Amino acid sequence: MSFPKNFLWGTATSSYQIEGGAYEDGKGLNIWDEFTKVPGAIGDRSTGDAAIDHYHSYREDIRLMAEMGIRNYRFSISWARVMPEGTGEVNEKGLAFYSDLLDCLLAHGIRPFCTLYHWDLPSALHRRGGWLNPAMPEWFAAYARLIGQRLGDRCKDFITINEPQCIIGSGYALGVHAPGLKASASDLVKMAHRLMLAHGRAVQALRETVPGVRVGYAPCGDPAVPFSDRPEDIEAARTAYFSVPVDDKVGPSWNIAWFSDPVMLGQYPAEGLRGYEKHLPRGWEKDLLTIRQPLDFYAQNIYQGQRWRAGEDGRPQRVPFPAGHPHNALNWPIEAEGLYWGPRFLYERYKTPIIITENGMDAHDCVSLDGQVHDPNRQDYVHRYLLALRRAVEDGVDVRGYFYWSFFDNFEWAHGYNERFGLVYVDYQTQRRILKDSAHWYKRVMESNGECL
Repeated sequence: MSFPKNFLWGTATSSYQIEGGAYEDGKGLNIWDEFTKVPGAIGDRSTGDAAIDHYHSYREDIRLMAEMGIRNYRFSISWARVMPEGTGEVNEKGLAFYSDLLDCLLAHGIRPFCTLYHWDLPSALHRRGGWLNPAMPEWFAAYARLIGQRLGDRCKDFITINEPQCIIGSGYALGVHAPGLKASASDLVKMAHRLMLAHGRAVQALRETVPGVRVGYAPCGDPAVPFSDRPEDIEAARTAYFSVPVDDKVGPSWNIAWFSDPVMLGQYPAEGLRGYEKHLPRGWEKDLLTIRQPLDFYAQNIYQGQRWRAGEDGRPQRVPFPAGHPHNALNWPIEAEGLYWGPRFLYERYKTPIIITENGMDAHDCVSLDGQVHDPNRQDYVHRYLLALRRAVEDGVDVRGYFYWSFFDNFEWAHGYNERFGLVYVDYQTQRRILKDSAHWYKRVMESNGECL
């Protein structure tokens, strides 16, 4: 047994990281446009104002995707490009860009997967309180309805929100991402709740406006990997993966169950409520009916994993990696088994088809003397992770697709342009694109439906 016959092989990007055109054709400001101008906010003091200029070069970029054999492409829409104030007036030039993008993708035989929100909140809505404002779910629903009405004739696959944990944890708890705040646990819990309510309202809006729509939700979080195949270690890992420890500093910002149980099961995890119920907004129980909308797939972004075992007292115990354990260029530990145990545990709990919407490796890439970009460590990383994912499929996990992050090197958030995850190398001075060795290798994987692994 191998990957299913109609397995979705693809790649992914996000609007702020690649588009550029930050001040063109009526686009409004978003929180990243402003955050990148704060001294010290970005590691290399860069911005996404130009990024990799995809706004102007998308036709050439899509031709490159087609040449590489990409048949499924996940992109995101810049909310402020289509609604400069976040609500009200529509920017027709911004919508035309995404309409033309869809036409170009379809002309090249590429199926579009559209993410509505990948972290770039319109600044106008941030100034009105952002995710703390009780009106945010309705603002987001109106935006989703607009996209469904205008683009849903050609795009049928949607993801509402990307990595809610990072939105809240990095942007509002640690302050290392836009908008750069360090909010109280009380505010973090309220924002997380309204974000999930916005997801539910967006699903409703898309189902009302897009015939035949398929909708998912894309959280993140490091899978808990059992230290051994002993049943007690497996159970310890499962327990650790879905536990909700109380943290007065960042609240439940990085938690799996807190951000997925309401969406998938219609309830908050009982362990989390003991610590955080007091912070939830009034009437939160009624909101769960809206938050839990039937989804066609459960998306998950997975890059690494952490090892757990049963301690002497029977409770989960974290097992540190040994000295010399491999890491990527961002110093994230490489743990391929995360792509087995993450999907397995998630499918057991939520019983919904899984799509891996992000997985990839940051590496120290450069152009070699022969003019090519040789990245064997990235190829090895993906190979190992895909073998683990295939094993999950063979063990009965309903995995429908895998999207490599990212198609291009791009603006890597607070790290600027110092980090490279792409299959395509980008020279940021000239905007020249070069397919890396891993791109050619991934093409063979897709063509063979993983049989060459």
